Amino acid sequence: MQRRTFVKKATAGAAALSLGGLTATAQSYNRIIGANDRVNMAIIGCQRRFPGLVDGLSSTENIQVTFVCDVDSRRQGKAIDKVATDLGHKPQGEKDMRKIMERKDVDAVFHATPDHWHTPGAILSMQAGKHVYVEKPCSHNLAESEMLIAWQKKTGLQVQMGAQQRSSQESQDVVQAIHEGLIGDPYMATAFYSNDRGRVPDAKNIPVPDYLDWELFQGPAPRTDFIDIVGDYNWHWYWRWGTAETGNNATHEFDIARWALQVKYPEEVRVNTAKNHYKDDPWTMYDTMYATLKFPGEKVINWDGKSRNNNPTYGGGRGTIIYGTDGSVFVDRTHYKHYDRAGKLITEKVSGKEEAGTALGGGGDMSSRHVHNFVAAIRGKENLACPIDEGAISTNLCHYSNISSRAGDAILKIDPATGRFRSKKVMKKFWGRDYEKGWAPEKA
Repeated sequence: MQRRTFVKKATAGAAALSLGGLTATAQSYNRIIGANDRVNMAIIGCQRRFPGLVDGLSSTENIQVTFVCDVDSRRQGKAIDKVATDLGHKPQGEKDMRKIMERKDVDAVFHATPDHWHTPGAILSMQAGKHVYVEKPCSHNLAESEMLIAWQKKTGLQVQMGAQQRSSQESQDVVQAIHEGLIGDPYMATAFYSNDRGRVPDAKNIPVPDYLDWELFQGPAPRTDFIDIVGDYNWHWYWRWGTAETGNNATHEFDIARWALQVKYPEEVRVNTAKNHYKDDPWTMYDTMYATLKFPGEKVINWDGKSRNNNPTYGGGRGTIIYGTDGSVFVDRTHYKHYDRAGKLITEKVSGKEEAGTALGGGGDMSSRHVHNFVAAIRGKENLACPIDEGAISTNLCHYSNISSRAGDAILKIDPATGRFRSKKVMKKFWGRDYEKGWAPEKA
């Protein structure tokens, strides 16, 4: 199916019935999906995040997974079995997400694909009138972040980014307390992630396996020959598909830091990056980054990312420390600690729940809460914990940091009112990306 043909089919009816800038399709969802109505789901991507999403759906009332989708037939088969076992009904399998968008028995779509598919897939879903849960990072580049926000505004659909710590009660409580003066005026946050990722296996050009649709895997990305190591996790370390460790994991911690400091776009970004480990392996980007993002009001967010050195610098594998004039707060996925200015522990709150930290794929109680929140928002019961206009801005902090690295650790100047680079040269080179002909996502 050619993409342009699909878009015409998917949007023709809604375009003809547009009213006040909001399609009739999107408006109708507010009526059709009420508090007690069943919500039909499709899950695109059946690997790392899939089990956690299914776990969340298995404890959500009156939902049905009608489709699972993966370009790898082996994963798709296992996914069908997991849904049948955990939810008690058997979904259909489909390797091409574009065909799912045509279906009327799908109300909402989870996108758990590689990064380069997040925005194009989410836009296809919105064009077809479906609510969207898109995993982090919600975009592959800054231009895509703008597109996501614009499409959500145009359609009025519920669009959530998978920054699941926004659904942690402990994180919600302590951030609210910070906003109410718990640590005085918050002025700086240090977000961090440490892991001991090993050597990436040597890459080999081999024939595409019969279980993989390499054309659909590449989708919007410019075409290249298949190599044997990218079908699973190692696509993260290639700019063609991934967004490095910063997009992979800093999105979560940047989001908490930005939320706590109540900042939006930075005015300056600078990084120090290097590939310090296994220098001869196929990992194509940095594995170590220290970034400093300066915001208006003399507020600063630092990012300390160490993919291959698991030194417990801050006492754990990931988290965020927020500093204020009267104290500080450490917060991660399962608890927080409040200290006074002298460093004395004042309050500690542990959730008692489980949530993966640095394990591949993650998952746990907090992920389930985030899924529940998405479904509740579709039914009009709750507001989204991480709506796309918030998630996209947090994702942009990752893009700024990555662009600084790709430009030789250059200092980037940014307009904090718009989030755009002050340099026309940098805008032209790094704002968007090249797409395979015919696969570029459409602007709203």
